[in-house]
Amino acid sequence: MGAPSSFGQSQFALARGNVFEARVKADGGAELLKLVHACVDSSAAEPTPDLVRAPDLSAIGPEGRTARTALALREAVESPGTWTFLDHPMLSLDVAGSPAFLEPDAVVVHPDGSWTVVEIKSFPMIDGAADASKVGAAARQSAVYVLALEEVAARLPEAEVLVRDRIVLVCPKDFSNLPAASAVDVRKQRAVTQRQLARLTRVEDIAEALPPGTVFDPDLPQAELTAAVEAVPATYAPECLAACELAFHCRERARDGGAVTALGRPLRAELGSLTTVDAVLAAARGEVGDAADPTVAALRRAAVLRAEALGGARC
Repeated sequence: MGAPSSFGQSQFALARGNVFEARVKADGGAELLKLVHACVDSSAAEPTPDLVRAPDLSAIGPEGRTARTALALREAVESPGTWTFLDHPMLSLDVAGSPAFLEPDAVVVHPDGSWTVVEIKSFPMIDGAADASKVGAAARQSAVYVLALEEVAARLPEAEVLVRDRIVLVCPKDFSNLPAASAVDVRKQRAVTQRQLARLTRVEDIAEALPPGTVFDPDLPQAELTAAVEAVPATYAPECLAACELAFHCRERARDGGAVTALGRPLRAELGSLTTVDAVLAAARGEVGDAADPTVAALRRAAVLRAEALGGARC
């Protein structure tokens, strides 16, 4: 579509993360289970080799792996008193009527049958604390896994399964390659994610509103593919750059249309009904808008101050 992503995670960072994860999960997850035991379940029996199970989760396709994971979780619940380590399980979560397949780094089943999500990151934990923004991102990511596990637990009517709302975050300790763990409460992130999922427009409703014959095939000519994508309304914000492959395309369209969302959602919220840069400037110049509107009044006051500071220059 002519707007490729211009960035990506470095190969060095990926290799370092893979090496660290392999070290944490070595020996059937023995070290990882010790960290989980110390962080969130120190009252349970220690995860000695005779009390640890690590079932094989391999299967054909994401649907097969999801079913195999659900079966392994059911078997773990039916075998209380042991620890179960699930390495890269596959989960499914309904997102706007379409299944999304998720792959946590690990899920641990405790001897009491409860489930804990484990997230392994390569950023350091220095003096017991990691970068707050990175921890927040890991918490939001893990909250999605918790919701997916709750859907699996809901399909086990014969057992009351607790999906713990404290996940275990494992990072390198200080500047070494030794693992350190911390329990992170994800109740807030889980609640926010659940509300966002409930408000999403369902895929069926979006499809019904599309022109007949709309196809999203990457092999289509660029003009046809662009027309198909633009048939779906989108609101760009700078946050999209971190999560969506279409962000550069939408940013270009937002800038072409002068949309204020291109400058950030907080600014968009402050401007109310003024949705374009041209409308904002016109309101600041007094050409449009109600002077009693606090947003319009603030813009005009800002324009006056700007003109005074710049010696009479207009917006």
